[in-house]
Amino acid sequence: MIFEGWTDRSPVFLALIATLFTYGFTALGAGMVFFFKNINKKILNSMLGFAAGVMIAASFWSLLKPAIEMSEAAGNNSWMPAVIGFLAGGLFLYLMDKLLPHLHHNLSIDKAEGIKTSWQRSVLLVLAITLHNIPEGLAVGVAFGALASNSGEGMIAGALVLALGIGIQNFPEGAAVSIPLRREGFSRMKSFWYGQLSGIVEPIAGVAGALAVVAIKPILPYALSFAAGAMIFVVVEELIPESQTGNETDLSTIGAILGFAVMMLLDVALG
Repeated sequence: MIFEGWTDRSPVFLALIATLFTYGFTALGAGMVFFFKNINKKILNSMLGFAAGVMIAASFWSLLKPAIEMSEAAGNNSWMPAVIGFLAGGLFLYLMDKLLPHLHHNLSIDKAEGIKTSWQRSVLLVLAITLHNIPEGLAVGVAFGALASNSGEGMIAGALVLALGIGIQNFPEGAAVSIPLRREGFSRMKSFWYGQLSGIVEPIAGVAGALAVVAIKPILPYALSFAAGAMIFVVVEELIPESQTGNETDLSTIGAILGFAVMMLLDVALG
């Protein structure tokens, strides 16, 4: 058995380890500020497009598809949990977007969204990335929390693949926070600190998601779909628009296609 011994471990503990892993990729990406003060716009757009593609693929293959299959296996209406959970996840991120103060890259501070505050530009930039790390951590946590209901090798492999995919796309996100901060005059260490800090919410959201589905197993299809809806909101609201700034939009589009293909390959071949 490839995953022998995994079933003896708490799904919540596994969710914590997995989201610490994804957070680690954010920190690695933020660490690029020690080597570069600037990042080529074409490269950044390509990386953001790649991250968007990974998240879109993960939303379907790792979250929505299992949610639909679980509902069918339980003899319930196959589409209802997926649709309700998906819309609820999008609504949750919409409300967070309106409430949490944050600022997207390449915008002046007067374009900050959410509740008006006097917070510094650097804090608002970090909060923008932090906001969309919440559904990523939640998705991984819910996937591992599902092991409490089904600890088969397929479920374990699927959760691991999701964590790997989220981790891979976290790398450019970490760099997308720290390097612009360095360009604005922050020290390398301070830029790295803020960059890695944007990912620390993932273990928190991951553990919360795992605890929820372990405690209330019937909500699992809804929770998986909720995470998918939240991630798609982030992709459409932030990643795709930011990746399409500038003149080389084809590169970000190609990056998105490659990201989707890589995540689909991982999930279908290994999950």
